[in-house]
Amino acid sequence: MVGVRTPVLAALLLMAFALVFATDFVATGAMAEGTAKWPGQCVADSATMRRNHFEMLLHQRDDTMRLGERPSDRSLGACLDCHAVKGADGHAVTAADSRHFCRTCHDSAAVRIDCFSCHNSAPGRGK
Repeated sequence: MVGVRTPVLAALLLMAFALVFATDFVATGAMAEGTAKWPGQCVADSATMRRNHFEMLLHQRDDTMRLGERPSDRSLGACLDCHAVKGADGHAVTAADSRHFCRTCHDSAAVRIDCFSCHNSAPGRGK
């Protein structure tokens, strides 16, 4: 029994460390600023989005998949439309680029973004 608890405890401690680090990182404002087209028009204020966006995305995923609800203002596409970072060519960069809005925090917090294994990571472009 002790052998089974050790890996679970280690994983929980690692996740707690990652959450603390990510919270400190985003609280300092070290993420990409000024990339939204309409500042203050997000579905929630910046502090709430920085701390809870993953829960909102998971909740919306569940509502979309289980209930068929697809509000356009809470879609991943709507997020990308506002928070797209443009490259030298004038087009939005994809998640493969370290400048991608989502990656600015996720890379620093060492948190994998699995959304883009299925979804496009830039408006109007491929993965």
